[in-house]
Amino acid sequence: MKMMNEHKAYQPPNNSTHVFHQHQQIQIALLANKCPPQILKTGTEWGILFEMDEMTFFRHLRVTHVQFQFIINSLTQLGLNQEQRCPPPIPLEQKVALFLWYLGNQNSFREIADKFNISQSSAHRCVVEVVSAFCKIVPNFITWPNGCLKAASSAAFRNKCGICNVIGAIDGCHIKIQRPTTRGGDYLNRKNYYSIILQGIVDESGRFMDIFVGAPGKVHDARVLRKSTFFETWPERMERNKLLGDSAYIGQAYPFILTPKRDNGALSVEDEQNNSRISRGRVVVEQAFGRLKCKWRRLRDLQNTRLDVVVMLIMSACMLHNMCMGPSDICNEHPHGCPRQEDENL
Repeated sequence: MKMMNEHKAYQPPNNSTHVFHQHQQIQIALLANKCPPQILKTGTEWGILFEMDEMTFFRHLRVTHVQFQFIINSLTQLGLNQEQRCPPPIPLEQKVALFLWYLGNQNSFREIADKFNISQSSAHRCVVEVVSAFCKIVPNFITWPNGCLKAASSAAFRNKCGICNVIGAIDGCHIKIQRPTTRGGDYLNRKNYYSIILQGIVDESGRFMDIFVGAPGKVHDARVLRKSTFFETWPERMERNKLLGDSAYIGQAYPFILTPKRDNGALSVEDEQNNSRISRGRVVVEQAFGRLKCKWRRLRDLQNTRLDVVVMLIMSACMLHNMCMGPSDICNEHPHGCPRQEDENL
């Protein structure tokens, strides 16, 4: 303060203005070297999140208090407790809350680090650490149905669209990403943006029964299916049941998928009715993708440069989608269902 007062009182001669400014810059530089820069944080009270009422907590983190505690318990069993590599340690609750905030919003790492009172590098490390742990429990939440569940799904689809022996619907969804450094052109899709494909198979409620993530955006949906692990085992999984799909899956290679007939101007009334029934049934997969991107908004535009992290983030979002399904999982913006067409990257 004394130095500042001295500078304020000092009046340079008229013929030495340039020398004065040089002297002032030197003093500022010396002062900066003596005092390391302080990073202003606004998130020192991040723990207040856990004191919020249920509705506010859910709106911020996209999960309920009970679901959040379940995640904490699951990750604790995996040994993900607290950061030990650099002091001070980061509590597991803070890591998980940060990750859920990251996945549910489109804030930059600078904004998220500020909100949770840690450095940007620590925020990035938390995301990678938590998403890696999440992928270990994905098989617990994305599972193929047993015989009883297949029968229940078949009855639900029959009531929904009038088609028998249907247990699910299949489709592909483009997740927008940055151009990868390796073979980037393969990821440029027909909508002229870079993407990675999520293939999803959902039941009548929109729960993911199977996912396949990682194909470049340039790849056709049918080829993604042929490359997927599901295609290798579909006879055992499907038995005599069927899936509903769009025209991308027309072909003899996919006898387990019911698809609409292409409208060449000569469709019979029966064909049109059948197309309508298929469309009415397969809308559940469209709604599932819409709800996924609406709730976990990071999937609308993933700016990560590492494709392995991109794949893990998509898998984790699908897992959270299944885990959170229930009467409480209602979108405030779209209480009657999140329309997929609102996203630019279909």
